[in-house]
Amino acid sequence: MMKRPISVTLIGWLFIVTGSVGLVYHTVGERHPFDGELIWIVLLRLLAIVGGGFLLRGRNWARWLLIAWMVYHVALSVFHSPFELVVHVVVLAAFAWLLFRPDASAYFRGARANP
Repeated sequence: MMKRPISVTLIGWLFIVTGSVGLVYHTVGERHPFDGELIWIVLLRLLAIVGGGFLLRGRNWARWLLIAWMVYHVALSVFHSPFELVVHVVVLAAFAWLLFRPDASAYFRGARANP
């Protein structure tokens, strides 16, 4: 089996940690734990954790899920400050570049061939 590129490892763990921290923050730190938006927030945080975990396992669909997750955050950033929008666009571009480089693509093809 092909060795996982360090960029895939870092991005996978970044999503796992970010999703976990966000999940704890929004479920424990919220004043209204049964707010309707909380369900959506928890679902998005769980998607980040699951996507990061399966990214580490070399599942191709996970890199697409995490790119979609970032696209969603870029869309949300349109309603915030221009700086936040630029930061999210740069992070999305960096993640897309790192996850679709030839070495990363080969890793995802290799993981699919060797379940």
